[in-house]
Amino acid sequence: MSLAIDTVAATDDAFTILHLGLGAFHRAHQALYLQALHDLGDTRWVLAGGNLRPDMPDTIAALQAQGGAYTLETVSAQGERRYAWVRAIRTVVPYTPDLAGLIAIATAPATRILSFTVTEAGYYLDSQHRLDWAQAPELSADLDAAREGRPGSTLYGALTALLRARMSAGAGPVTLLNCDNLRHNGDRSRDGLLQFVRALGDEPLATWIDLNTTSPNAMVDRITPRPTPEVGARVLAETGREDRAALMSESFTQWVIEDRFAAGRPAWEQVGVEMVDSVVPYEEAKIRLLNATHSCIAWAGTLAGYRFIHEGTQDARIRRMALDYATDDAIPVLQPSPLDLAAYRDIVLERFANPAIADTNQRVAMDGFSKIPGFITPTIRERLARGESIASVAMLPALFLAYLQRWHAGTLPEKYHDQVMDVDAAHALCAADDPVAAFAADRVLWGESAGDPRLVAALRAATERVRHFIAGSP
Repeated sequence: MSLAIDTVAATDDAFTILHLGLGAFHRAHQALYLQALHDLGDTRWVLAGGNLRPDMPDTIAALQAQGGAYTLETVSAQGERRYAWVRAIRTVVPYTPDLAGLIAIATAPATRILSFTVTEAGYYLDSQHRLDWAQAPELSADLDAAREGRPGSTLYGALTALLRARMSAGAGPVTLLNCDNLRHNGDRSRDGLLQFVRALGDEPLATWIDLNTTSPNAMVDRITPRPTPEVGARVLAETGREDRAALMSESFTQWVIEDRFAAGRPAWEQVGVEMVDSVVPYEEAKIRLLNATHSCIAWAGTLAGYRFIHEGTQDARIRRMALDYATDDAIPVLQPSPLDLAAYRDIVLERFANPAIADTNQRVAMDGFSKIPGFITPTIRERLARGESIASVAMLPALFLAYLQRWHAGTLPEKYHDQVMDVDAAHALCAADDPVAAFAADRVLWGESAGDPRLVAALRAATERVRHFIAGSP
């Protein structure tokens, strides 16, 4: 197997970060921070990466042809566009079912960090942080594959194969670093991995993981839409490069990481990464004030007939829903906080209103059955525990229910993607005599709050408000 290596060679003693998932977000975020270090003359760390599934074949081929390099277009809230030629990814691993190329890099002593970007649904965890075997047959398939020495296609199957090989090679400690939106992502992914390994019956590997790896929690933030042909056209016009791996993101970026690394790390603090003891206040602010608000605007915008996030954000009615949710219900349960939460809320809405990003409602609206328990239910649960109103936060799941009913009726303008949704159960919920009661009783969504009369009442009132909102939409 040949690996595509950038023509700009790293130093001979460079350490490697192996990233699983060469999607747009990784290339707009983590790779940019390492490129910033390289621009300062610090090339002690380089990136290698590949995918766990045969995804994005055209982009992977373009990255290989370009030696891992690509152009990132960033757009500010004022519409200013800038272009960066990113060369931090030095090795692009083509996909093969046995993940041989990734395993070869994972077993090298110079590889000190295994990082990954996974959607919330890709962790297969229920509300109790347990692997949801019943809802994810691919987990059981990967367990069978691991027993036969094959890696499978889930994160846990792949990590098991990579870490087994690293343990056998005696390659030393390694950090497992999440770069995604899962709350407590390091802790929870580690729990899931160890559950998988112990279900496999590989206690020696579980012990090795305990002793030789760390899993720092991290918070990441940068809006990165799916690349479109228009991005490549602008890159060609502005830079003269025909770049088939070009992508774009907003100019805002943030990365907060707990400083718990097993075998060293890049000097990320020199390029704006916040290295902290605990990411909890940062990730809670981001998940509740950005991610939940993003979903609110995507669901409401779709119901109002909009295609893009900025259109919904600029609609005064939708902006008011998002603002009320953040101000009335989310911010009070986040305090005290080291952040200025009101300022953070306002910056988020400014970012969402940026028309140059052209982020689609379809992209943000996906995976509601993961996003409600991950982004929204905690605020509902905490406010109910405090005996406080949930009128504003209840609007978000009520919007999703209306969105889901359009999916059930086949009237959504675009296909809805949801990795953990039980399609038959979702259709049954929408067809129930009392959809609101059925929705409120779903333990996947609400956990211990499922069926709470206060939740049911708030969802009924919010559903009525959503009906009035839809009736008044253009």
